[in-house]
Amino acid sequence: MNAVAERQSVLNVAVAILQRADGRVLLAQRPAGKPWEGYWEFPGGKIESGEDARRALARELHEELGVETDRAYPWVTQEYAYPEKRVRLHFYRVTEWRGQPHGREGQHMSWEAPAAINVGPLLPANDRVLRALCLPSIYAISNVKKYGEAEFLQRLKAALEQGVRLVQLREPEMPPEQLESLARRVVALAHEHNARVLINTDESLVRRIGADGVHLNHRQLLQAQKRPGTEWWAASCHDAAELAQAAELEVDFVVLSPVLPTPSHPEEQGLGWNRFASLVNNYPVPVYALGGLKPDLLETAMQHGAHGVSLLSGIW
Repeated sequence: MNAVAERQSVLNVAVAILQRADGRVLLAQRPAGKPWEGYWEFPGGKIESGEDARRALARELHEELGVETDRAYPWVTQEYAYPEKRVRLHFYRVTEWRGQPHGREGQHMSWEAPAAINVGPLLPANDRVLRALCLPSIYAISNVKKYGEAEFLQRLKAALEQGVRLVQLREPEMPPEQLESLARRVVALAHEHNARVLINTDESLVRRIGADGVHLNHRQLLQAQKRPGTEWWAASCHDAAELAQAAELEVDFVVLSPVLPTPSHPEEQGLGWNRFASLVNNYPVPVYALGGLKPDLLETAMQHGAHGVSLLSGIW
């Protein structure tokens, strides 16, 4: 099949991740008589010719579940090749709707925690999506240089108690022995609160101290040829080429920056929200926005396609 024919054969689908305040998401079982009957999936359906994905999403939720969509955020777009067809899945996170979801086509439904699904089998296209849904909306970056080690650890403890669940330890100017000692304390404290810690640039340190993953800088990303041997891995990106490399390597998530001017680089204007949205449109990997942000800009970031925000000065 030539490239043009292959592109034409892709079926575009709008997919809804209805998520309650407790974090559980709605899964539905495919009814009898449909392909892959009995398998569980996120609700959604085909985007008709000339139809906007968001409009298709609203239509499908009304037809399948009897609900009206009030708030839906563009998220990731992933392709999957089933034996009978190739689908492009346009995922939206839906956090507000009207009506009680019910199976208008007779399908069974279940509210499930993304990290502990109790129904099955799942459509195979959903594995990476469920893993991504385990990522929180805030990705905190350490700032020991500003506060000093003792005060930073106090601030980290407070942030963890307030719900921070993902931390990057990034202290490029710290001597290696001091960094390893600090990293052990950060990991121990984070794990007490069921939070994950990624170490900036140093995969060997991740293994030595039992951290949860590594965060590559953009230079490491461009040189990488395969996934690091860590449970989680992320990368910093600043442009389309770096985003493309991260997607090719199937990183767990990326950080895209700078979105807005930052105190450390006031001369840089940043991408701006429109450029940010353009870069992450139809992107397959969760993206955190970074640069000049505070927690109250999470809503804005999600409206422009971000999974969440990454914070340095705005979190501690």
